[in-house]
Amino acid sequence: MRVDLHNHTILCNHAEGSVDEYLERAIELGIDEYGFSDHAPMNYDPKYRMDISQKQLYERWVLDAKEKYKDKIKVLLAYEVDYLDGYVLDEIKNAKVDYLIGSVHFLKNKNDMWGFDNPEFIGVYKSKDIDAIWIEYFDAIKSMAKTNLFDIVGHFDLIKVFKFLPKKDIRLLAKDALNEIKKSNMVLEINPAGLRKPINETYPSKQLLELAFEMGIDITFGSDAHSVEQVGFMYAKAASLAKEIGFKECISFENREKKVIRF
Repeated sequence: MRVDLHNHTILCNHAEGSVDEYLERAIELGIDEYGFSDHAPMNYDPKYRMDISQKQLYERWVLDAKEKYKDKIKVLLAYEVDYLDGYVLDEIKNAKVDYLIGSVHFLKNKNDMWGFDNPEFIGVYKSKDIDAIWIEYFDAIKSMAKTNLFDIVGHFDLIKVFKFLPKKDIRLLAKDALNEIKKSNMVLEINPAGLRKPINETYPSKQLLELAFEMGIDITFGSDAHSVEQVGFMYAKAASLAKEIGFKECISFENREKKVIRF
């Protein structure tokens, strides 16, 4: 079976295509379980996410599609939630969804935040110690896992997106975060969106996936589609990488409960 649990809609303000178009493409590709996990409302960075007033509309779109396509594909409802302490809304924490993806897109910079995967902030990498940036990033992932609010870790090593790599061993920098992910029973997604970026590799990297496999951390798949053309992006490569490492099963969800799927 094939699952794809990380996908967006136009409500995030930086995606294109209708819910129907995404699902018709997913059906064409033979995807069995397709999750919409659009950027959750938050009182920060409103430019790149739906407003809380659109939450009901988003959920209606997905649930209507779930019924409409029930004989062709399993449709799942979820959110990708930016982990920022104090900014995660109760309406999202308590939402009736199949799963929540927890992601880190922002780090502290003096008295503000910077979106480290946004090209607008690329200069910050050159103004700070690169190892310190990576340590801060994985500390944020560790804190996110400790909350026990989320089911999936979104693009685990996203900090590498522009190819500003640390001097220290990435596995050592990430180990504590992976320990917390394991303790919280979270799942790592293999997200091939990095193959569309300067780093040109999946999130996480092969070496971090190998470490996750050794630690007994489960995986899932998500293409992070922001357009119909990106649905199922590079799935074969992601699945092949997982199998090469030793993974034979992945995780999907229903009503926040894990279910194991052979891929």
